[in-house]
Amino acid sequence: MSDPQKPTLLIIDGHSLAFRAFFALVQTGNFITDEGQHTEAVYGFLSMMLRLLKDEEPTHLGVAFDLSRKSFRTDEYAEYKEGRGETPPEFSGQVGLLQDALTAMNVTWITKEDYEADDILATLAAQGAQQGFRVLVVSGDRDSFQLIDDDVTVLYPSAMGVTELKRYDAQAVFDKYKVWPHQYPELAALVGEKADNLPGIDKVGPVTAAKWIAQWGTVDEILAHADEIKGVAGNNLREQRDRAERNRRLNALVRDLDLPYGPVDLARRPIDEVAVREVLGALQMRTMLDRVLKLGQTDAAATSGAIARSAAPEVRTLAADEVAAWIAAQDAPLGLAVSVEVEGGEFAGVGLSSLTASAHVPVTALDGLRDWLADVSAPKVFFGAKRQLEDAEHAGLTIRGAVHDTRVMGGILSPTRVPATLGDQVLGALEESMPVSDPNQLVPEVPALGPATEAWYVARVADAVNATLATEVNANARRVYDEIELPLIPVLAGMELDGVAIDRGVLAGQREVLEKGAETYRTAAFAAIGHEVNLGSPKQLQTVLFDELKLPPTRKTKTGYSTDADSLADLLESIEEENEGSIFLQSLLRHRDATKLKQMIETLEKSIGSDGRIHTTYDQVGAATGRMSSNDPNLQNIPVRSEEGRRIRSAFIAGEGFESLLTADYSQIEMRIMAHLSGDAGLIEAFREGEDLHRYVGSHVFGVAPGDVTPAMRNKVKAMSYGLAYGLGPFGLAKQLRITQAEARQLMTDYFERFGRVRDYLRDVVQQAKSDGYTETIFGRRRPFPDLNSPNRVLRDNAERAALNSPIQGSAADIMKIAMLGVAADMAQARLGSRMLLQVHDELIFEVAPGERKQLEEIVTRRMSTAATLDVPLTVQVGIGPDWDAAAH
Repeated sequence: MSDPQKPTLLIIDGHSLAFRAFFALVQTGNFITDEGQHTEAVYGFLSMMLRLLKDEEPTHLGVAFDLSRKSFRTDEYAEYKEGRGETPPEFSGQVGLLQDALTAMNVTWITKEDYEADDILATLAAQGAQQGFRVLVVSGDRDSFQLIDDDVTVLYPSAMGVTELKRYDAQAVFDKYKVWPHQYPELAALVGEKADNLPGIDKVGPVTAAKWIAQWGTVDEILAHADEIKGVAGNNLREQRDRAERNRRLNALVRDLDLPYGPVDLARRPIDEVAVREVLGALQMRTMLDRVLKLGQTDAAATSGAIARSAAPEVRTLAADEVAAWIAAQDAPLGLAVSVEVEGGEFAGVGLSSLTASAHVPVTALDGLRDWLADVSAPKVFFGAKRQLEDAEHAGLTIRGAVHDTRVMGGILSPTRVPATLGDQVLGALEESMPVSDPNQLVPEVPALGPATEAWYVARVADAVNATLATEVNANARRVYDEIELPLIPVLAGMELDGVAIDRGVLAGQREVLEKGAETYRTAAFAAIGHEVNLGSPKQLQTVLFDELKLPPTRKTKTGYSTDADSLADLLESIEEENEGSIFLQSLLRHRDATKLKQMIETLEKSIGSDGRIHTTYDQVGAATGRMSSNDPNLQNIPVRSEEGRRIRSAFIAGEGFESLLTADYSQIEMRIMAHLSGDAGLIEAFREGEDLHRYVGSHVFGVAPGDVTPAMRNKVKAMSYGLAYGLGPFGLAKQLRITQAEARQLMTDYFERFGRVRDYLRDVVQQAKSDGYTETIFGRRRPFPDLNSPNRVLRDNAERAALNSPIQGSAADIMKIAMLGVAADMAQARLGSRMLLQVHDELIFEVAPGERKQLEEIVTRRMSTAATLDVPLTVQVGIGPDWDAAAH
């Protein structure tokens, strides 16, 4: 019987895949019921299972679960899997909910006292192969590789989530580990398995272990020849042979369990529609409910699990003289989807698609496409438009008329779930698994999608996401997308293409200074304790600080007492007189700072392009608040308050042909937005009068004249003003100002007595968010906060703090983006040669062309100060200089 004729048994490791699904989705904050029950594991697991039913069409299906952490393995080795952390509270209870859902779907699930899910899978796989099944084992545990043979294939998650499953047959295992599946337990026994807390032989890695296995076959035989193995690895093997023997006993899966069900008992059965509606309805999984109910629409679908998938249209390769006619013949109301093709860093062509037709324009035919790409009136749809605009520009092509970017659209609709790849968005918007080629396979089972087919997926995603964005409930989100985010794409693309000029010599000189400083601090630290220690090892630092130096313990963690920067700074503050402990701590913290900055400089040096400039990448939906992030390298984390950080900034210079850099940033923009949103008359008056805000607030809080506000008073109210906007309470304020909690509480009380509208606003914004489920900026950008109603106090408190600041920080982000759009438009209209280079928090950096300083300064100041109409003025500070540091103000 050939494989296609065999029945297919699909068996899944329930705990393993549920846990992975949980961690893949928990950060999104989108899978919580109104009662605060988290459902990430349930949703992710069911989504994965439904895709498998479509893709693999199994005739038989079963799910295995661990009954508890106790098993015959823990009886022999109590530390087995002990290294795994405590189960997150958000995960608790979800396995039971998943089992309820599987029961409603008539999917059999199995547990076995004293055994793990892997043993159940091993038994079913062995029985299934013997009984003539094609067996698919879905597991996130590499021990399952030992089950692979001609009849058994393992589908293994390629990342922490469960979106993509890598197919492992015998050859795939050998290609990756250089051993065959039946030999994998021997490899794992020698190397160890961190996930199971099974240490291997020291200094023996997969390459060495595979070489031994190729020569002798098994652990027993390797140990029998241990005296023949030379060097450190051989000595370790002889001394630690008990590890290998124990590991080999424990990693052998049991294949002959007495189970209540065999493979034939796992035949697919129709779902119980009433039960499914009850279970998934209670979990508020409307979309998942619709997907599951499709399984029961016909007997055929219930039997095979097949749900119709749209077929990609056949791709037509166009010659240059065929392009215009093909484009004219397409019906694409939103615009044609475009996917720029790059191979080996070289521009290779363009894929085009409507919902019904796809075409590929190779690089040899681009002349026929050039005018259409540059036509601003010809609408085009992309996933990740900015990168593709830049790729085209590098090839001498200009793309205009980008009317949609599905990734940005997705980020506006779900700011905590921005799709990282087109495949992610296809899964979310179309509930389909886009075929993805595995680059690690020598002969990929799934061929790589061409740009035309990618464009077809983009067209379909755009159609679905645009329909969602066009609904009345998303009217504000649509305005944010249309008026802010979409027009910002070409502006950011231009900034990334231009980059910023770098003085290599300045960076190299500062790196050398930091290297010498780090070595000096390292030597001083060792001198203070009388011996050397790994300053980057928390475990060794714990021994030095709390055992040798007998310093007071810091915050307790799972691995001992904390050695993070904040904890050590607090510890240093508590030491009243200088001694070995204080000297060691000072040297350690200074060493850390110098090392961190040195690494930052090394990253910058590696990022300098052949043009002598650094080209960062901006993600305009990189933060849930709407703020942009900077990556590869991150230019938003270069410190400005330290002398060393300012020296790094001095390496950012005006390039050849430009006379200087101009910096412009908003003064206290978040405080101004808080004054506007709260409507507090006192704060509004201070800003309107142009007073020093913190001095003004200090005079009212402390009851003194503005001129009598001391620097200490000003620092306290400054910390409190910003802290309140970030949800800082008495404990946090006391820690930041190094005062008692009683003093902090009284300071806050005095503040709110004078500025009561601020207190009311901060209270009301959280209450409104609890009611609405989201916060909203001045311009209508929304951020969901489902954890505000969570029964878990930690999650709820974190959500409340984030909800406090989200409208303020999000509004500041919107204002900055609007300002950038205005500045770019005016610079283009005036045909200036100056360029906008960087956006860093509330600051913009420009390269000034000769003779344009005055005109540029006027444009920048006007556009930034009028980007929003608030109850207080938006004040902009401008500086000029040959480098970023010198241009600071």
